[in-house]
Amino acid sequence: MENRTALAPEQREELLSTLKARFEKNINRHQGLEWAEVQAKLEANPEKLWSLDEMESTGGEPDVVGYDNATGEYIFYDCSAESPKGRRSVCYDRKALEARKQHKPENSAVDMAGAMGVELLTEEQYRELQQLGSFDTKTSSWVKTPDPIRKLGGALFCDRRYDTVFVYHNGADSYYAARGFRGSLRV
Repeated sequence: MENRTALAPEQREELLSTLKARFEKNINRHQGLEWAEVQAKLEANPEKLWSLDEMESTGGEPDVVGYDNATGEYIFYDCSAESPKGRRSVCYDRKALEARKQHKPENSAVDMAGAMGVELLTEEQYRELQQLGSFDTKTSSWVKTPDPIRKLGGALFCDRRYDTVFVYHNGADSYYAARGFRGSLRV
């Protein structure tokens, strides 16, 4: 039986090489952290490496953005300039997808994130990401929506325009070609 969360050795090496190159190119995102320590943690957690490969293969360009001293975990976010191409044109969650009567998208942001083993960024995390560069200047990304808003049928998304981060609302069942989602992963 094939383990869907295990990468083939050559795939693993290719991903680690890609992640290392991105880590070294974008030192401002993780000052004071060492790649060797990140790699050791990744190699000890193959299921997390699989999730990072899912982030990479859908266009997310994951990179380390921090370290949690309390848990000893490295924090990865999708750092692609725009919302990941392989995760656009999705509504917010399964309930919204099932509520659409016609022209349903293929998937939802919450379902895709769950299948990938990642979490949607929260509004706070999205704002943290924007401190590291300018992201979503032409696209937008769904963010984790508080339950009271979701219970009323809404969902939140963010983008960056005019050098400012904006938070908006929409019906959770809406979807647009330029709206996807960004994920986070702790390793």
